[in-house]
Amino acid sequence: MYQSFIGLEVHIHLLTGTKVFCNCASAFGDEPNTHVCPVCMGYPGVLPSLNIEAMRMGCTVARSLNCRIPDRTWFERKQYFYPDMPKNYQISQFASPLGQNGYMDLEGNGAPAGKRVRIKECHLEEDAGKMIHTGTVSLLDYNRAGVSLLEIVTEPDMETGEEAELFIRQLRRMVRYLGVCDGNMEEGSLRADANVSINFPGKGLGKKVEIKNLNSSRFVRLGLNYEITRQGVLLDAGREVVQETRLWNENRDQTEPMRTKENAQDYRYFPEPDLPVFAPDAAFLASVEASLVELPQARIKRFEEEYGLAADLADLICEEKAGADYFEDAVGEAVRQGLEKKDAAGRIGNRLISDIRHILSREGLSMAAVAGLRITPRRLASLVALSAGGKVSGKNAKQALEAVMTEDRDPEDIIRERGWDLLTDPELIAEAVRLVYESEGPAFEEARGTSNPKRRRTLTAYLVGKVLERTAGRADPGIAGEQIGRLIDAPRCS
Repeated sequence: MYQSFIGLEVHIHLLTGTKVFCNCASAFGDEPNTHVCPVCMGYPGVLPSLNIEAMRMGCTVARSLNCRIPDRTWFERKQYFYPDMPKNYQISQFASPLGQNGYMDLEGNGAPAGKRVRIKECHLEEDAGKMIHTGTVSLLDYNRAGVSLLEIVTEPDMETGEEAELFIRQLRRMVRYLGVCDGNMEEGSLRADANVSINFPGKGLGKKVEIKNLNSSRFVRLGLNYEITRQGVLLDAGREVVQETRLWNENRDQTEPMRTKENAQDYRYFPEPDLPVFAPDAAFLASVEASLVELPQARIKRFEEEYGLAADLADLICEEKAGADYFEDAVGEAVRQGLEKKDAAGRIGNRLISDIRHILSREGLSMAAVAGLRITPRRLASLVALSAGGKVSGKNAKQALEAVMTEDRDPEDIIRERGWDLLTDPELIAEAVRLVYESEGPAFEEARGTSNPKRRRTLTAYLVGKVLERTAGRADPGIAGEQIGRLIDAPRCS
């Protein structure tokens, strides 16, 4: 039985308009080599200039990860030769990173109780370019070279691939909430390298293996669990684990050797002579504090307590900050229209994760786009209030929601004009029930004769549905159900 030690190095592209040390645009997907200049291409004699917005975003992430921001921080040159690095060195941070000694608590479904992952550091650096291999030819796109990159390094506190996957998912949600990264792992704006070793319990760290090419949280889990098993097989056979860098092969679901692992001294760090020491002043630190928001895990807990939401529902609503903001705005509107807060929250939460999410999905949009919908928080609150007040059926409420999307009008106007308001007149509903009784005699007879309560409820629901069909969805289901129940219980005519 071995003990596993997992640490992550997570790189996030900061959403700055320009690169970290020059004025070239920071944009994904544009024509290759259209966002380059002498500075990011490393021409002789050029001078880098620090993007303060990148520093502010980096410090905002560091503070959200409970890191200490030092009084002075500076940059070093990390020396290595590779075609995607035009300078042959990378401007990075080594001795004094902008964020130090923080932590993140793993929470939510599947999280080990009380599991805390220590954050060793957050440091700001420039990204490398992109290499595209086509047969025997390699193409280079330097648009990404020099893009603002924040690296978050954890201590080896995780033990399973599942814990590492949860860390990535929580971090991704956090940086999206902060608005500093879009978290798109497929496009490489958030990517992770994983370090893993195993050893006998109490013997400390083993030989570290780094896994690269992990472009989804699922691959982080799969790659780490594969590597833990691979290293265990080697040790069981009396063989040595080699300290190296390996790649995750998603087609074979296995790691494969890439190169022997470098040590810090191999990079020959030395202070960057062209950039001064950065000493954050009071105004800068105040701007960082102003950028902080209520983080996802804290918001989930508050939604459970303040709105009485189930944990799973709160988690779904808080997946995107825009969705959580929309939810709170709609609940506030519903309360102003007379609904009790927790009742409004439950109704709006269910509409949000079912009907609204379905509409967004149909349009090819994520919940992040909810703020731009024609179904504004006020309109959703109005519809929920009408439904809660017994003025519109569930079926017609859903139709009204779709009509709001296509017509960009208030739901109460649509419901009134189309006659979708709830029908509560017992005599009018009784006429519809009579017609259903005549056309659905076998169903009534089966419901009358069955001794199975579940079967009776199923048949009653079916018959209520038929009444709703007769009344274009307007009949009050409760009144229709009562009348159908009386017919089922009535004695047969001799």
